[in-house]
Amino acid sequence: MPNPTLVTRAWILSKRPPAETFETVTCFSAEHGTLTLLSRVARKAATTQPAFDLFDEVGLQLESRNQGRTWFVQESNLIVRHREIGRSYEALRYASLFASLIARNEVTEDTRSTVYDLARTAFASFASNACPDIVYFKSLYCFARDEGYPLKQQWLPTLSSELRGHASHWLRTPLSQLPNSADAFPLLATLQQHLEDYLRAHTDILLS
Repeated sequence: MPNPTLVTRAWILSKRPPAETFETVTCFSAEHGTLTLLSRVARKAATTQPAFDLFDEVGLQLESRNQGRTWFVQESNLIVRHREIGRSYEALRYASLFASLIARNEVTEDTRSTVYDLARTAFASFASNACPDIVYFKSLYCFARDEGYPLKQQWLPTLSSELRGHASHWLRTPLSQLPNSADAFPLLATLQQHLEDYLRAHTDILLS
């Protein structure tokens, strides 16, 4: 029986240091959810495909030898790379938190394509927005909401009127229309802590 194969697009969420000739990569596909990849580490002179970087969107041709527990990368091509994220410590920190959020949670089949699109918006925003904390806050809220948790009905009413006013405004305003200044987001750290506390207490979402 031939080994199972996959052809898909995916976001690179994490990498582990190479062990011998392979590095282990965690990625997320709209069709298949979270996948564990084994990618051969080629000598520089023999490299025929780009090495994976965090937050890349890539096209993949995969083969599994253990019924889908891990997948060997047969071919890959780079679709999008967000180099700008790595030039800012805060952008890298928050983008890594968001990538870890996707990687550690089993996304339901019905919402995988929504989460995939959310990752596209989030990583592009981490690369271009001067306030990665508001990008993370909005992305965390959207992730939980899209997984079916009634944040608008159950979390927002628990906030003080001041916090609720800030949260409602920031959440309903597209990132492209929000200011690129940290001073524009008072009490954001407090709001993020409230949201994370709620998710830990009332949902199955695993945070870092």
